[in-house]
Amino acid sequence: MANIEEKVENLIKPKVEGVGYELYDVLYLKEGKNYILRIVIDNEKGISLEDCEKVNNEITDLLDEADYIKEQYFLEVSSPGIERVLRKDWQLKKYLENKVQINLFKKDENGFKEYVGILKQVEDESLKLEQDGTVYEVQRKNIAQVKTIYEEVNDESNR
Repeated sequence: MANIEEKVENLIKPKVEGVGYELYDVLYLKEGKNYILRIVIDNEKGISLEDCEKVNNEITDLLDEADYIKEQYFLEVSSPGIERVLRKDWQLKKYLENKVQINLFKKDENGFKEYVGILKQVEDESLKLEQDGTVYEVQRKNIAQVKTIYEEVNDESNR
């Protein structure tokens, strides 16, 4: 399935960027008995339903003509949301010095199955994260998921 994701990403990225959006991710999933091609887009202003519809209209014919997916599937175009899953190196690097949650497949040598802290470094084999004043090195092969953590800023000066 990863190969389909890469092919679709390469196919639609110029079109998505050409209409003013960032192609954040492409996921080809099986949910129940349905196959879903999820195209995740972003831009600095956020993503509205109209934005998703616009991108959907731009890429549907491209996907049909390329015919990469033989199964019947549903096409979804969405935003990455406020808490974003970070699957790619460029995404991880974009969120350096931000608060993230790292979930592991199983407890590691430190006895943790989850870390929550500031992402400090992205390396080929590991991520470094500062949690409660301690910097931990987490091996990428042990990571199930990394996502950003949204924290509402309570700024009294805006009242």
